[in-house]
Amino acid sequence: MDEPTLLGRQVGLPLNPEEAVLERVPNPDEAASYVVRFTCPEFTALCPITGQPDFAHIVIDYVPGPWLLESKSLKLFLGSFRNHGAFHEACTMMIARRAVAAVAPRWLRIGGYWYPRGGIPIDVFWQTGEPPGGLFLPSQAVAPYRGRG
Repeated sequence: MDEPTLLGRQVGLPLNPEEAVLERVPNPDEAASYVVRFTCPEFTALCPITGQPDFAHIVIDYVPGPWLLESKSLKLFLGSFRNHGAFHEACTMMIARRAVAAVAPRWLRIGGYWYPRGGIPIDVFWQTGEPPGGLFLPSQAVAPYRGRG
């Protein structure tokens, strides 16, 4: 898992999140306390009841420890949800737990800003604990639902 296997070659989208591999690379500045942000404004999954698509804006912030999350593997992992049926809460938490397992960050938070299902947006938030002190931590800057514009 310490050597990326997806970089530099063409690979297909994993069939589901369970098959997707999250890879990591060494953090070149492990002594520093800094935030890495990944934003996926066009995340999709399937409703487990109707099979209809659900859409979300996912924001992942983390403070790396010894490892960085390799971005190509994250893109493939997130894309693997396109044919995966699960509730908003389950998708958001699966992403968070897999990222934590892959890189053992000092701290991680996720915001899953889901577009309305049945007229009600369902937003899901989670973090591993308190962020490190003295950290510049920007707002996730995703507005509460008013057309998300």
